[in-house]
Amino acid sequence: MSSNLSQQTTDEPAKETTVAVESLGKTYESDRRTVEALSDVNFTVDEGEFVCIVGPSGCGKTTLFRVIAGLEEATVGQVTLDGEPVTGPGTDRGMVFQEYGLFPWRTVAENVAFGLEEQGVDGPTRAARVDEMLRLVGLDGFTDAYPKELSGGMKQRVGIARALAVDPELLLMDEPFGAVDAQTRDMLHEELLDIWAETDKTVLFVTHDVEEAVTLADRVVVMAANPGRVREIVSVDIDRPRERTDPVFAEYVERIRGLIGE
Repeated sequence: MSSNLSQQTTDEPAKETTVAVESLGKTYESDRRTVEALSDVNFTVDEGEFVCIVGPSGCGKTTLFRVIAGLEEATVGQVTLDGEPVTGPGTDRGMVFQEYGLFPWRTVAENVAFGLEEQGVDGPTRAARVDEMLRLVGLDGFTDAYPKELSGGMKQRVGIARALAVDPELLLMDEPFGAVDAQTRDMLHEELLDIWAETDKTVLFVTHDVEEAVTLADRVVVMAANPGRVREIVSVDIDRPRERTDPVFAEYVERIRGLIGE
């Protein structure tokens, strides 16, 4: 494996940590058995960093996502966001899922405005923020459209705009492009990286697609299964935009796939 491939190092300048996952474990109890979904998971995500989580089926990626989102409680350990323990959902985390989750009876603008309404943001401020977010995702011409009138890629861009509208500290994305075709996915990768660069958001992105992870991430958290745990964290040191035909890109993909297959 090429020396171009690097892993987490300690000689880089210190950054502010946005997310810290500390000795995290998650166990599910049933009448018949106990299932250990996550065991001793540890990693951090720095402010403004783009981190992807990959791993084999059953490694607990989505469970980990849900704990960080505050949708489930950890059995042991904790997640902190800007040093504060995560105890439930909050507007400091914007979430985007594979299922678009748009309200079919609301227009694009009304969907994007939903979180702002829940926060009690006044009408003029809300409208300005919605306009800003729709321009950011390239949908400013679709303000009054309904979800049924949009393609899959456009629906996901509405989802991203809605998540960003409340100005979260962390953007959490759980396989958000898994339901779109390959061409649309490539386009959304470019758009997401542009949005990330413009907003300086911290992004934690769960995917089963290793090439997607290498395309997007500063670092890739590679998980192992039974129970779910961190196998290795790989830093992706390739300038953006990244080309899948680049031999170094292929080396990263091979390396991470090898870790998943071990």
